Amino acid sequence: MRVQSLTLAAASAALLAPTTSPAVEPVAGLPGPVVRREGQVAAADLLARTRTCEPVSRGRYRSDDGTAATIPVCGTKEAVFWKADMDIDCDGRPGSRCNRRTDPLFSDTTAFQQSDGRYLSAERLPYIVVPAPSRIWDYRAHGVRGGAVAAVVFGDRVQYAVVGDVGPGNIIGEASYATAKALGIRPDPRGGGTPSGVSYVVFRNTQVKPIEDHAAAVATGERLARLFVQEK
Repeated sequence: MRVQSLTLAAASAALLAPTTSPAVEPVAGLPGPVVRREGQVAAADLLARTRTCEPVSRGRYRSDDGTAATIPVCGTKEAVFWKADMDIDCDGRPGSRCNRRTDPLFSDTTAFQQSDGRYLSAERLPYIVVPAPSRIWDYRAHGVRGGAVAAVVFGDRVQYAVVGDVGPGNIIGEASYATAKALGIRPDPRGGGTPSGVSYVVFRNTQVKPIEDHAAAVATGERLARLFVQEK
C-alpha cells in the first residue's frame, strides 16, 4: 500500500436505488461475494467511451510518491474518469488478508462506514479510493460521494465497485483488495497491484445504500454503464 488513506466524514442521501440484484459468483479463496466478470457491458466499450479526455481537474495527479504528476481527472455529463495504476487498499475491518501483520501501513478505518456503523472490509467489498479534496480536484463538487458507483476496467474485465475510501490529495489510483482480486490483479498490499492500465469510471450523482450492498452496485453500475457507452 502506498500511504495510509485519510478518514473523512461520510454524508449525503441516495439518489439512485436499484430494485433488482444480479447473481453473484464467488471467487475462490475470497471470503465474500466478489465477482470476476459482471454484467454485459464490454470493457472495450467503456475504454472506447473514455478515450477522449475533457479534464475536470485543475491539475494532474501522481500515481505514487516520487513519480511525475501526469494523470488528469476527466469528465462527461454522466461520469468522471481517470486512467492510472492500482495500488492495494487493505484498510478497514481487519481480516485474514488485511491486517497489521499483512500490511505495515494498515489502518482499521475507512472514510465511509457500513449501515451498521462498522468500517468497510477491503477483503470483501469492491471499492475504490478517491483523492482527498485539494486544489487539484474536489470530488464532492463533481457529484461523487461515499457509495458512488464505479466501473473499474482492467484488460477485458469490468468490476463494479463503490467509492469507499479517501486517500492522499496528490495521488490517484487505488482500490480495495477485493477489487484487485476480482480483476485478476495481485491483491497483496505488500508489492501487489499493477503499475498501469486501469481505468476508473465513477458515475456522477449515484449512491448505493447501504454501501456494502455489492449486488446493488452491480445492478446500478450495469445500467449506467450501458447508458454511458451509448451516449454520443
